[in-house]
Amino acid sequence: MNTEVVRKNNTKIAVVNSDEVLIADVSSALDVIMTVKYETGCTNIAMNKEAITKDFFVLSTCLAGEILQKFINYGIRFAIYGDFSGYTSKPLRDFMYESNRGKDIYFQPDVSSAIDILSGCAAD
Repeated sequence: MNTEVVRKNNTKIAVVNSDEVLIADVSSALDVIMTVKYETGCTNIAMNKEAITKDFFVLSTCLAGEILQKFINYGIRFAIYGDFSGYTSKPLRDFMYESNRGKDIYFQPDVSSAIDILSGCAAD
């Protein structure tokens, strides 16, 4: 796991990039939350989608809801960045759209967009 702390708009953001799956289930999500929060002090995390199990993006598994609830419970704002164009599920697209309208969970096309939205610098 490669973690870099970025500061933008007086906000610290931990940018996590990994070629390996870091979040495979609720337990590993908690491990990532605690590790990143302890090592960086950040409550904003941006992570590439390749670091998250593919099952997360199949809503019928309920994994996305269970994992994202942990981020919210622990006060972590979370942005997942990457190319989501390969996902054709309407419920998943609707879920991502609604998440992006909220204040805690975001799906962004690239790391700079993820940093912008977590720092409050995203264009409305």
